Amino acid sequence: MSEHSYPGISGIHHLSLTVTDIDASLEWYQRLFDAGRVPAKFPHYGREETGYGMLLVERGSGLVIGLHHNTDNRGEPFDESRTGLDHVSFRVDTREDLEAWTQWLDELGIEHTGIRDEREPFAYSTVVFRDPDNIQLELRSPNS
Repeated sequence: MSEHSYPGISGIHHLSLTVTDIDASLEWYQRLFDAGRVPAKFPHYGREETGYGMLLVERGSGLVIGLHHNTDNRGEPFDESRTGLDHVSFRVDTREDLEAWTQWLDELGIEHTGIRDEREPFAYSTVVFRDPDNIQLELRSPNS
């Protein structure tokens, strides 16, 4: 056993996604999360010649959402069966929050699953939907 203990983390600072149409995705995510846009482009580390990112900040939690453009992007839709990201899940505190989210998604015209109650491997409720690049997003609350 190591003499060092696990240093821990305090949360997630940001999430970054490569998208096919950065302007459309910025608008979509900004509306979805009522997020503020940081008015600057920044180079994509390691791909400074071919890519850049833009940032949105979700006002309630402070989560930063980075959206990235890259000239090498072939424009194919996201597919969670390939190596890499499978989906992104956002926690909400209550089932009532999920109900409010389904109403919000309906107002925005975003297709979703509605609230699904699950029991395995533990009890929770979820709403699943997809972004313009087919990336699966979900909202999840503990099920009481």
